[in-house]
Amino acid sequence: MAIEVMIKRKVKQGRQAKELVPLIMHLRALATYQPGYISGTTLNNLEKPDECLVVSRWESIDDWNRWRHSSQRLEIEQKIEMLIGEQAEYNLYAPMVAHTHPG
Repeated sequence: MAIEVMIKRKVKQGRQAKELVPLIMHLRALATYQPGYISGTTLNNLEKPDECLVVSRWESIDDWNRWRHSSQRLEIEQKIEMLIGEQAEYNLYAPMVAHTHPG
């Protein structure tokens, strides 16, 4: 079953945001080569400009966990945490209702 991963980060506008974007783009580029990766997008909260949300879709929670705990990802995540000064908030979601096909 596909899952959605929501990663929320607080980031100050200006220099901090400019340094964060390449790190997130690097993570996304690496994620596209991971087994089970489906898609991803990065959003900025219009009502809270200091809030960034990365949403990615994975074929399974196991695929996500393999990527989340990989040394490659953890190294970049550590750079992000040092830059913004706090850990990201992770939330995982699955469809409430499974899609069924008639027949």
